Amino acid sequence: MPLRPTETNLVGKWIVVEGKVVADETERRIQELIRTELQRISTDSSGWEILFRDASDGRLWELTRPQSEMHGGGPRRLHVIDPAEAHRKYRFEG
Repeated sequence: MPLRPTETNLVGKWIVVEGKVVADETERRIQELIRTELQRISTDSSGWEILFRDASDGRLWELTRPQSEMHGGGPRRLHVIDPAEAHRKYRFEG
């Protein structure tokens, strides 16, 4: 499902189902969005945070892992980022 104009922040979670840790619906959606809907623009200096653009409306989205202390970096967060912040953090001229 493409991003809706009203969406600005998606936060995935890992949940336990039948004793196994699995991605929740939002985490699976984030994975699908970065695979099929968003254009990868740049990576920050750490290599962990990634800047994307939504081709349908031009908004910039940042992929982070706010629970980075978890194994594998934890679940993802995909949120709209201000162009000025994208320029500062990613040296993006867009």
